[in-house]
Amino acid sequence: MNSISNIWKHPQTSISGVLIAVVSLASVLAEHGITLGTAGSGTTVTLLSALATAVLGLLSRDPVESTPLPPSTGIGAKLGTWGLIALLLQAALISGCSGADVAKDIVNWSPTLQSAVASVDSTASLLDPADAPIFMAATVGFDAAANILVQQARAYQLNPSAGALTQLQLAIVALQQQVNASLLEAARITNPNGQLHALNAINAVGTAVGTMLALVQGISSKSAVARMARQSPLKVATLRPWINETEAAEMLAAHYGESIASARIQIAHAQAAEIQAGF
Repeated sequence: MNSISNIWKHPQTSISGVLIAVVSLASVLAEHGITLGTAGSGTTVTLLSALATAVLGLLSRDPVESTPLPPSTGIGAKLGTWGLIALLLQAALISGCSGADVAKDIVNWSPTLQSAVASVDSTASLLDPADAPIFMAATVGFDAAANILVQQARAYQLNPSAGALTQLQLAIVALQQQVNASLLEAARITNPNGQLHALNAINAVGTAVGTMLALVQGISSKSAVARMARQSPLKVATLRPWINETEAAEMLAAHYGESIASARIQIAHAQAAEIQAGF
């Protein structure tokens, strides 16, 4: 009876749950080629998914622009996250990029990644003498790992073979795990200003790496993604308190020439996809 009464006590959450179910079902149907007929230039399945996500967009709340908090901080926060995730499920449902387009997009992130890594190298000078060694030790491998990732991305673009993709997968996981480890280490810095400088610098690298990881996931098989996740002991979910989603949204918006709101949705989708895949 409590479950039934909760439907009326929390109508917004209940409606969101139903809409998310509609989007999830539409995704499964589309994946198996079930269209339920046409609706204009699209299909009935796509139309139902679009309508459901449109309503979710109205129900969900924008993330608060403040220090990121761990997940599960309240019904409103959960509802906003669910709405963003569902919106991106629908976006993934109706969009389709070729492997060549994805490879080009990965390579296009290389200058941003290299610039972010260069900023990390200069951040140590902004920290207190006691904090600088912690930061330098945490980020010492960024240059080498980023260079390897850029090389593998370009190699895959020139020759999109299975072997080149495997090397790209290994490179992106290696750098992603270094970034995750460095976030945990930077959180040990006791000076608030120093910690902020350190985390912002690492988050810039993390945004580029996270976006590239999401792109690599999109062109990888389920078994390959599962293998990549097994090679990732430091999970995204445990690092969310140290991820600056506002900074990430600004970087993503600038790179693609889109709105901050759209970038936030993409980030929510990428994080959800990584967590669901086991990263």
